[in-house]
Amino acid sequence: GAVEVSVRSPVACWFSAMLYCFGGSVLSSLMLAEPPVAFLAKGTNILLASSVWYLVFYCPQDIFCRCFAFLPLRLLVAGMKEVTRTWKITAGVAHADSHFKDAWLVMVAVGWARGAGGGLISNFEQLVRGVWKPETNELLKMSYPVKVTLIGAVLFTLQHSQYLPIARHNLMFLYTVFLVVSKVRM
Repeated sequence: GAVEVSVRSPVACWFSAMLYCFGGSVLSSLMLAEPPVAFLAKGTNILLASSVWYLVFYCPQDIFCRCFAFLPLRLLVAGMKEVTRTWKITAGVAHADSHFKDAWLVMVAVGWARGAGGGLISNFEQLVRGVWKPETNELLKMSYPVKVTLIGAVLFTLQHSQYLPIARHNLMFLYTVFLVVSKVRM
């Protein structure tokens, strides 16, 4: 799997990891006819993602991975990831609304792409690694994160269009708590 690719071709492994990290930004940019490489302008995010990638694959004796095997730390990171997913969905919905006013389908699609981009772009990421598996298409057989991101995109689109009578921050809190609790219970 990934360890073999990291030894055989570190550049392909790094590019694959960046696609997974920033796939939502790339996909939503393509959907809105914006430059798909705009995420590269945020050097801090690229540096942070590259540092984590390096530590995951090249840290001696897997010390970095062993630290995150500790359950409380794993729960903290899972919570942080779901908070980030919520922010990405809301940002995608708002960004789509700024380009296409009241276009619900566009807002749902861009919010979904921004929040679950790594999963939705996984077939292309597999091609980069040289292990394409057409039976793992996320649109045909959706994983749990992709499904809950689609639900979140619909909810935040309804809230943004004022058809769901709840404040945005309250919906964000409830949705994030739902994601964290469901992730912990899995």
